Amino acid sequence: MSDTGRGMDKGLTSYGDAGFSRFLRRAFIKGMGYTDAALSRPIVGIADTTSGYNPCHGNIPDLIDAVKRGVMLAGGLPVTFPTISLHESFSHPTSMYLRNLMSIDTEEMIRAQPMDAVVLIGGCDKTVPAQLMGAASANVPAIQLVTGPMLTGSHRGVTVGACTDCRRFWARYRAGEIDADEVAEVSQQLVPGIGTCSVMGTASTMACIAEALGMMLPGSATAPAVSAERRRIAEATGAEAVRIAAAGLRPADIITPQAVENALRVLLAIGGSTNAIIHLTAIAGRLGIRVDLDAVDRIGRETPVLVDLKPSGSHYMEDLHDAGGLPRVLREIRGLLHLDAMTVTGRTLGEVLDAGAAAWPQVVVRGAADPIYPEGGLAVLRGNLAPNGAIIKQSAASPELLVHEGRAVVFSSIEDMVARIDAPDLEVAPGDILVLQNIGPKGAPGMPEAGLLPIPKKLAVRGIKDMVRISDGRMSGTAAGTIVLHVSPEAAVGGALALVQSGDCIRLDVPARRIELLVAAAELDHRRSALPQWADEAGATGYRKLFLNSVLQAEDGVDFDFSRPPQTRKCPA
Repeated sequence: MSDTGRGMDKGLTSYGDAGFSRFLRRAFIKGMGYTDAALSRPIVGIADTTSGYNPCHGNIPDLIDAVKRGVMLAGGLPVTFPTISLHESFSHPTSMYLRNLMSIDTEEMIRAQPMDAVVLIGGCDKTVPAQLMGAASANVPAIQLVTGPMLTGSHRGVTVGACTDCRRFWARYRAGEIDADEVAEVSQQLVPGIGTCSVMGTASTMACIAEALGMMLPGSATAPAVSAERRRIAEATGAEAVRIAAAGLRPADIITPQAVENALRVLLAIGGSTNAIIHLTAIAGRLGIRVDLDAVDRIGRETPVLVDLKPSGSHYMEDLHDAGGLPRVLREIRGLLHLDAMTVTGRTLGEVLDAGAAAWPQVVVRGAADPIYPEGGLAVLRGNLAPNGAIIKQSAASPELLVHEGRAVVFSSIEDMVARIDAPDLEVAPGDILVLQNIGPKGAPGMPEAGLLPIPKKLAVRGIKDMVRISDGRMSGTAAGTIVLHVSPEAAVGGALALVQSGDCIRLDVPARRIELLVAAAELDHRRSALPQWADEAGATGYRKLFLNSVLQAEDGVDFDFSRPPQTRKCPA
């Protein structure tokens, strides 16, 4: 049956009799206590991703109450519905493995249930991209609301926050600089309350990207999870959902190539997570927009890092909010943006910026003349080791390692790395390059955040803090180091990474955007001929089989092939 109509008449259940479908639907919904007057209003669905396994979403019940208030004040009827909820620390084998499942869940629930608009409430790393992917595919009027960052804690008089400091203290513990008692002590302070990580990790990056895309209310990316302002934003989001329902403003009207380029500029200027490249590519891909990695690198060379936040700087998300939030960043790079891009408010980005508050003195967002880093935080590498591309977060790397040649120390899998990384007899020296194979989309599966290989213990205790590390996987946006990620094609499908052997020489040259395996072509051809062909995992069933059969590579956003229409538009142009 047709999905035309509005409110309770939208998307009728297929019984072969539209009148009966309407009658039965209203009979059942009245069992929830609704009156005919309530049911005559525009319906705003509210995606509820509350979960006892997701502390990043611990404030969602309060946010739902505020969204409902905003919807009703604007004349709409709010209706909540549950979807999958993902948390980084509670998803096996990795939340990335389940991102596409959450996007499908979100998309199909938006399609299946009667709603004139939808408010998507998410926060933890993969939830916002999954929701935006699903909303883009369903293309029903939609607006994003994030849960907001947590506040910081304090450890022995020093400000700490998840999760850059989590990694810093764990590295110190592995190096023998602090003991088990102090690790236990600091664990009480790293996550002092609900909300997303308090640094520019993936969650904060995706919040900023959602705002830069125009899919969130201006200024709504950075307000702390526990603040009254976060609840006021939620109320305003509910009211805005009623407006976009009436206007028929859909994701496809907002997420255009120009909007995607704006989001890429923001990603580069904030020193955001490497994960965001994959997520933004997947979101854009749902609307037929192809993100060109080489063009991303070109705009990165002219977009400096301006935000002084960990892991590329020293401050936290609450400091960015106090400095003016994302609008302050947007004004600093205004000349690089497409100001005619439409936002969910019905105004262009330029109009939104013109209406913003005046700037005030602060130290978190730098001006273009005084950047944290002169180029964008991310760089795209190519070479015989990564013919389809690789990513490095150069703003969080050690400057002395950005041009480096070293001997490969190869681990064939996560299990191999875990078994040998701390072995006293591991043959490794400070100038070597650690290589981890088979943690890509298919190889792991799910492309886990294992790209931040730990420094081998025998080197960590000597004070070695960083080494060049290369993999076909990802790393947390909260992490720092000279880490080459997203090497494509991945090792599991016969990419060049699979050919690397311990003792080979690798050259990294970030300024030249090159990564090369310094082995003769004839030898590489010989090694390639001996590689096993990728085959479906024997006995795989259900979602795992679907994932392995359908997942794409990093440069295509690790989305499913069947979820993407033809890529007819390119970004950047």
